Amino acid sequence: MPIILPYVPRTITVHLGLPDQWAENVTVSFPDYVKNVASSEIYPTWEPAAIRANVLAIISFALNRVYTEFYHSRGYDFQITSTTQYDQKFIRGRNIFENISQVVDEIFNDYIRRQGYVEPLAAKFCNGTTSTCDGLSQWGSQELAQDGLNSMEILRHYYGSNIELVVDAPIQDITASYPGSPLRLGSVGENVVIVQAMLNRISQNYPAIPKISPATGIFGEDTRDAVRTFQRIFNLDPDGVVGKATWYKMVYLYAGILQLAELVSQGQTFVTVQFQFSGPLEEGDIGPEVGILQYMLALLAQFDNSLSPMTVDGQFGPATTQAVRTYQQLVGLTPNGYVDENTWDSIYRNFALADYFLRRDTVRAQSLREDALPVMSRAGGPPEDGPARWDSTSRMGQYPGRPLNLGQRDGQNGQRGAKV
Repeated sequence: MPIILPYVPRTITVHLGLPDQWAENVTVSFPDYVKNVASSEIYPTWEPAAIRANVLAIISFALNRVYTEFYHSRGYDFQITSTTQYDQKFIRGRNIFENISQVVDEIFNDYIRRQGYVEPLAAKFCNGTTSTCDGLSQWGSQELAQDGLNSMEILRHYYGSNIELVVDAPIQDITASYPGSPLRLGSVGENVVIVQAMLNRISQNYPAIPKISPATGIFGEDTRDAVRTFQRIFNLDPDGVVGKATWYKMVYLYAGILQLAELVSQGQTFVTVQFQFSGPLEEGDIGPEVGILQYMLALLAQFDNSLSPMTVDGQFGPATTQAVRTYQQLVGLTPNGYVDENTWDSIYRNFALADYFLRRDTVRAQSLREDALPVMSRAGGPPEDGPARWDSTSRMGQYPGRPLNLGQRDGQNGQRGAKV
């Protein structure tokens, strides 16, 4: 999915009617939207655990609509409708129950997802009396709460044991996934990886679209050919350029094929890149391979102050040479600033793991919680003990509020890794 890290929008636009029916759009803050829906769907006299479970389901469903660009990819200018036929019940101007409002204020940027998946769960629900469904039963959740189950136990009862809670998700304005300018032959970077990943998955259902292997993040002739075939199949101008229309047609099909907006989906897993070594690089070289090298070093610099921030310009200048030398010294390679296959592979291994865990860590807390673990940690001892190797912590963690350095272990700097 183009948006890899889900976020909580500051506002959400609600269409007060069926999607294809003319109706007014209203834009409200996301917490106010959740309060309105919860006050319209459940009762304030219910057990706190039932209220909390229902609020989490409401939040997750709405965030799924935002994450999948469910309506935007279909050409609409809103994120969700007010009708339960398609979405959730929203009544403009209704009164909000105080205890529901308090719960929403506490958890409006928490949501549920399936373990190993990126997208917020499309947590569908019904009242459990006049209508039933495969999701949460609202009245049933109240009965479970009366039996002593907490909110997560209630949610797992209905959605399965592989549900996990994401807390303190980042809050930002709604951002369209389209990168803002067309991608074409010669383009390099994360957005190209996204196009390649979408096309490769769509091609499983439309075999005429050629596979792009490996997905390197470089828009080469193989990617252009796949884009042209995609455009021909779906009656778009077959120019081999991924403009806005082509991008959102891919988003629409990708989300639909994986059923990301459905309760039972194939799930969006975390997409990373496969940057292959194409030959030695040194100062004076230019081109997309240099840009990829700089891109990998720039990401690693976010986790170690010893690595200076990089400008990704595709030109191997003195700053790139110094960054390579610093990296080589940190991991025990000869610090000559020359990128041979060993240096490239070492940078890629650390980049791929850092990139994966950064994408997986959707929990971007503003402050470190006592039981939080770092996004990732270096296994092994100091550089003299051997090359660095990034490993996953054993549970989903939050950003610890300080940089993590090559050579640092969980438990350093006064923070002891939590036992799990």
